[in-house]
Amino acid sequence: MICAAAALAFVGLGSSVLSAQRPPLRVCADPDYLPFSNRAGQGFENRIAETVAKALGQPLEYTWADTRGRGGFGEFLGRTLDAKTCDVVMGIPYGNREELTTQPYYVSSYVFVFKKSRKYDIKSMDSPILRKLKIGLEGETPVEDGVKSRGMLDRTTIFDVGSTSGLSPATMLDALDKGQIDVLMTWAPAIGFFLNRYADLEVVAVPNARTLGSPEQYVFPMSMGVRQSDQALKQRLDQVIATHQAELTAILKQHGVQLYTP
Repeated sequence: MICAAAALAFVGLGSSVLSAQRPPLRVCADPDYLPFSNRAGQGFENRIAETVAKALGQPLEYTWADTRGRGGFGEFLGRTLDAKTCDVVMGIPYGNREELTTQPYYVSSYVFVFKKSRKYDIKSMDSPILRKLKIGLEGETPVEDGVKSRGMLDRTTIFDVGSTSGLSPATMLDALDKGQIDVLMTWAPAIGFFLNRYADLEVVAVPNARTLGSPEQYVFPMSMGVRQSDQALKQRLDQVIATHQAELTAILKQHGVQLYTP
């Protein structure tokens, strides 16, 4: 019995040592941008990265870099993934032209957010009531383009959450709660984690549209990104997504990420 127990312990130790000897999964992430990621590992992209690394049997290692500095997300990718200081980015739109993307592991959308008590009839960017409301939205996003093309920008407050380091997406919800705006248009994953602070808010997905001619995309499949040359890692990540999708989905839901369903 003692020999058997010792043998089992040795096998477990051997497995642990083997995992530790494998090269780390090097992930690029923002150190201070909840609900996505932070150094304390509290974001949903932190949890996704942990799950992926565990499934691959590799230790997790972060390269921290601001995603909201000058040049935005594209500059972030250039300074990290393309510079080979890390190998994977969590949460990149599927089909991104600069990087190689895995199969999507979730689909979400931009959303309209407003107080339930107002009972606004808002179903799309062309809902007539929008022309009478004070709108708030994130700058340099598809919803800003949609509002601008419809001539509604003069009644719009633009929040620079996506380009200003340290600014929380919750700032937009505070403005809505205080009546500074009537309806907020934003990326659903950015605010889901904070919605439990606000009991009287309605959230409606912004559907894709083609009302004014050119296609308008507000629904996006989200993937993991690697360098164009790293087909082998992409295939390994695709396998993890396929076999651990339920676990990944559970993490997203735990963090309030609204998943899009047509």
